[in-house]
Amino acid sequence: MDETLSLPAQLRRRYRQAEPPIGFLIDGVRHEGRRGDTVLTAILSVQGRLRHTEFTGEPRAGFCLIGACQDCLVMTAEGARLRACTTLLTEGMEFVTEPQK
Repeated sequence: MDETLSLPAQLRRRYRQAEPPIGFLIDGVRHEGRRGDTVLTAILSVQGRLRHTEFTGEPRAGFCLIGACQDCLVMTAEGARLRACTTLLTEGMEFVTEPQK
């Protein structure tokens, strides 16, 4: 098992706690974000990283938070790459932490 998945969430929700929940999947496991969350906020609220870099294998959790550096790229179950820091979470989104081989 990936040790960064078992790490505590990187973010702790302090605002928008009363917003309606939005369901999403990471590697087939259902989680909930809140209306207005970016994909980055939603994922890092439930686990310790977004992905591993394809270059060094190091865990990544975003860097610039404006979509320029692409450190926050996540892969959808359909194979698309999204900038997690600038993409709003929508109901039913599905993400994979490791590309399918």
